[in-house]
Amino acid sequence: MIDILDLHTHTLASGHAYSTITEMAKAASKQGVKILGITEHAPTIPGTCQLFYFQNLSVIPRKRYGVELLFGSELNILDFKGSVDLPESVLKKLDLCIASIHPPCFPKEHTKEQNTNAVLKAIENPYVTILGHPDDGRFELDYEKIVRAAKENHVLIEVNNSSLSPNTFRKNVRENMLHYLNLCKIEQVDIIINSDAHIDTDVGNHKRAIELLKEIQFPEELVINRSTEIWKEFLTHKMQKR
Repeated sequence: MIDILDLHTHTLASGHAYSTITEMAKAASKQGVKILGITEHAPTIPGTCQLFYFQNLSVIPRKRYGVELLFGSELNILDFKGSVDLPESVLKKLDLCIASIHPPCFPKEHTKEQNTNAVLKAIENPYVTILGHPDDGRFELDYEKIVRAAKENHVLIEVNNSSLSPNTFRKNVRENMLHYLNLCKIEQVDIIINSDAHIDTDVGNHKRAIELLKEIQFPEELVINRSTEIWKEFLTHKMQKR
């Protein structure tokens, strides 16, 4: 499987990651990654960067070590209405946005229906490009509704390699991934594999995710990672729908 994108990574700025932008770009170059997404955690995550960080991204070069760099954010889904934690004035200037549920930022008491509604509303946000790690069983979801909404709103569903780590704190990951990947096959919904790297040595590491896709014979034509041109076409179409 051709795999030349990694669009979900974090640097020191996220507060609980351990490498610089330069180190991440170097690692991406060595791994054959053509486009690297730096998507720092949005402000509600403890210890991460604040609003000024996202407002100043234009000062950073967009190519390092032969790797094209994209700068965005992993937004936190904050409530059952799908609210996120950066204003539209910032979102519209970012290259991409991932929307994810994280325990410190989401209501502690929640039902499957409430979780699903929160994610559906986030998917409808015109600035959300990728649904991040929807595999976490701590936040049950109705995957049939999620997959259909992703298709309707031109949002990529993520296969998060970090979630498949034996050290993951997420629950029922493999079972949940198999569920929504099979639905993506049926509905012909595009997916993206991401490392969710928090250190340079993990950039471009999609090994577990690719093994899972091969196991279920997931169609390569639904995997955005195979082509920079296809990714850019996807992104252009997404921006036209805003």
